[in-house]
Amino acid sequence: MIIPWLLFLCVCFVLGRSLYDFIRSKRKNLMMETWENHFSTEVFVSLLLIYIIVLFGYGMIYFILSFQGIILVENGELRQVSIVGSIIHSMYFSGVTLLTIGYGDITPIGIGRFIALTEALIGYILPAAFVLKIVQFGGRSREE
Repeated sequence: MIIPWLLFLCVCFVLGRSLYDFIRSKRKNLMMETWENHFSTEVFVSLLLIYIIVLFGYGMIYFILSFQGIILVENGELRQVSIVGSIIHSMYFSGVTLLTIGYGDITPIGIGRFIALTEALIGYILPAAFVLKIVQFGGRSREE
């Protein structure tokens, strides 16, 4: 019973740390040196990696919480699925929520609604944060 909560805390830590490292980038000198040649590739790859980390992180949170009775409901019906099916549903729901598509075919119950809301907020804010980061680095490289 304690193992799911430890996994939950580990996943939350990795998600938080990834977002913190993105916001407080430690590679400023490298990015400024390679601004003209490689920055767009770096930004694309880092955006893709952040999205993948958040998608899988939240997917694992939904999967772990499914053991605690906080489940995802498909088409308004409770369905018994295998562990693999639960992982697939969790990752699918995480991707749909993160990318703010929200088909509505799978919905969370209980605290899962709040967790889905936080994931959608992150998915909505990430592109704006990357644009802000590009503008900041562009301004710094012109000043020097």
